[in-house]
Amino acid sequence: MRYEAEGGDPANAGLQHGRAFLEPVKERHPWITYSDLWTLAGVVAIKELGGPEVEWKPGRTDLVDDSKVPPRGRLPDAAQGAEHLRFIFNRMGFNDQEIVALAGGHNMGRCHMDRSGFHGPWVNNPTRFSNQFYNLLLKLEWTPKTLENGIQQFVYVDPDAEEGDEQLMMLPTDVALITDPKFRVWVERYAQDKELFFDHFAKVFAKLIELGIKRDAKGVIINSDNVKGGYVSAPKKSNVPTGLSQRGGGCPMARL
Repeated sequence: MRYEAEGGDPANAGLQHGRAFLEPVKERHPWITYSDLWTLAGVVAIKELGGPEVEWKPGRTDLVDDSKVPPRGRLPDAAQGAEHLRFIFNRMGFNDQEIVALAGGHNMGRCHMDRSGFHGPWVNNPTRFSNQFYNLLLKLEWTPKTLENGIQQFVYVDPDAEEGDEQLMMLPTDVALITDPKFRVWVERYAQDKELFFDHFAKVFAKLIELGIKRDAKGVIINSDNVKGGYVSAPKKSNVPTGLSQRGGGCPMARL
């Protein structure tokens, strides 16, 4: 994310705000790597917003160049459907249950048109971690709406809304979670049982932030990348946005 190939990817538009917000922390604690800082900030934010405690382990090193940055086009496209979600997340080792649990991150935050191309919040209280996302998916009627930029999302047309009220929205990939029978099973379970959702989300988010990391029995990272430089913290990435979303990207909670 510190290199242009990843940080400037239109699918990551908006993440520069999070990087800039955490930079004062990095300046006060220069010994911590960005990869540890950013993942730690994520689990702390989830907990502080009322969510579960996610297991976090330190020791990630920052790569010193962009030679191992993955190619673009590997992030989920929020304008797609169920099979696209499986194609993207199965490749990373996530099953249907884990895909639906990760989507629960949409209980927080909102979409910004100038970043993801989509617009609006998913839930009524987007600064409180809960299972409302699943309840609203099931209970409300989601109507397709084409935005002024040509992108289609789903909105709830509230008959009691007053002038100026912002519509709740869902992404095409969100709606796919209730139109696909195998995904819907987990949406229904999480809507009914917040504690189950919290438990599953904590586990799958911990898995997400450990992707690509190998540890020994004591929890020490043993990736070959760590051998050359050890616990290396690389230079910061610019806070200036370099890429605007062209279609919406994966639309995760942190960048919308």
